[in-house]
Amino acid sequence: MNKPLRDTDLVPDDDGGPLYAAGKKIYPQRVSGSFRRIKWILMAVCLGIYYFLPFVRWNRGLGAPDQAVLIDLANNRFYFFFIELWPQEIYYFTGLLIVAAITLFLMNALGGRVWCGYLCPQTVWTDLFFAVERLIEGDRRERMRKAGEGWSLQRGAELVLKHSIWLMIAWWTGGAWVLYFADAPTLIKELVTFQAPMVAYIWIGILTFTTYTLAGFMREQVCVYMCPWPRIQAALTDEWALNVTYKYDRGETRTSLKKAAQARALGEQVGDCVDCNQCVAVCPTGIDIRNGPQLDCIQCGLCIDACDNVMTKIGRPTRLIGYDNDINIHRRMEGKPEVFKPLRARTVVYSALIAGIGAIMLYALLNRSLLDLNVLHDRNPVAVRLSDGSIRNGYTIRFLNKRGFDRVVAVDVDGPPNAVIHVVGADSITPDRPMIILARDATTELRVLVDSRPSSEDDLAPSTPVKFHVTDIGLGEVASAKDVFVKP
Repeated sequence: MNKPLRDTDLVPDDDGGPLYAAGKKIYPQRVSGSFRRIKWILMAVCLGIYYFLPFVRWNRGLGAPDQAVLIDLANNRFYFFFIELWPQEIYYFTGLLIVAAITLFLMNALGGRVWCGYLCPQTVWTDLFFAVERLIEGDRRERMRKAGEGWSLQRGAELVLKHSIWLMIAWWTGGAWVLYFADAPTLIKELVTFQAPMVAYIWIGILTFTTYTLAGFMREQVCVYMCPWPRIQAALTDEWALNVTYKYDRGETRTSLKKAAQARALGEQVGDCVDCNQCVAVCPTGIDIRNGPQLDCIQCGLCIDACDNVMTKIGRPTRLIGYDNDINIHRRMEGKPEVFKPLRARTVVYSALIAGIGAIMLYALLNRSLLDLNVLHDRNPVAVRLSDGSIRNGYTIRFLNKRGFDRVVAVDVDGPPNAVIHVVGADSITPDRPMIILARDATTELRVLVDSRPSSEDDLAPSTPVKFHVTDIGLGEVASAKDVFVKP
């Protein structure tokens, strides 16, 4: 009789190896150079914009919010300097997301993970946390030495100071985010006096915790395990994209500086790499760029600075590590000149899509109507016949005035024969053309009755298209909406 299989019978024998790579502490070393300066500048610009933009003012007129960038959830508005978007205009955000995605694709096609290395929020805040850590605990070797030593009063004080500053940065990060959803000076006063809405404290707490955890502890693990972009980037790249690359055609065979000098004296061929491991020491994810393209590499360029500094000291040409690709490495090995193709099919298509979508959005934004209306036909009853023989249909019309001032508009109707329109609750000098006042930056919902008196029953179809017009008396702006006029 055959023995039935168990689930454990389908599992291969355990070879004793780990199921996943254990986390390791990384101690990036301080480095100076052109790419490090670029990262400092971009960090200052990005953090400066994020932290201080809520305090920038923009005059929109009396009674309107004067915060330059504001997500006003209470009134369903988004303000960005001179732009004011309503919920009905959510398609602008869709367009921005599409442009942002294609811009990432273009960055990848030109310079690999440029976003990851210089502009990603995880990279920016982790870089700031690293700077605080080095300032308090010292550089790589000193931090490694302290980590291996026992506890002391000085060590405890350093850790308390470091984590206190980290928490302050994380707290201000969370606090700055909620300032985009309310008037910043007012909300700060309410937060300090404990009069702010509870949701503000909750979100500050959540963002403080996530910033402190992700930038202070998880760091490179976010880039390697949590972020989907490295996997997407690997699928989008091509052979012409420039990535941070170790130029093994020039660097190999590796040997120490002393042995390299001896080999050259004997006429032997050796590479420029002296195996100093400085590129590894400065890497924020702890990889060796000399091992080729790796998922962990965020291509921040710090290994380029470290290698350039070493090459300068030993009198050899810089850019042993640099932005390059395998095509040029093989061309140099064959004695051919380097070739760079920033203009190729995918970069042209990406650029054209960005320009096209951007132009469409800009045109739509500059030509959008600031006066609009929506029409909803009554459902019960759909239509009624009056005692004088005329037919009446009822509608609910919502008028949208997107300007920052009140305005007087006239309402007209086309379609049914001998149509007469009446706005319930609105008085007008001309009964056949009602005029109403629309409040500034608001929606106004009114009930509208349309009466039609056809000469005969044949003059009115069972369903007749009807078109409503609203005209700004002062500015001449016109908005229209269609519906139907039906017979009972």
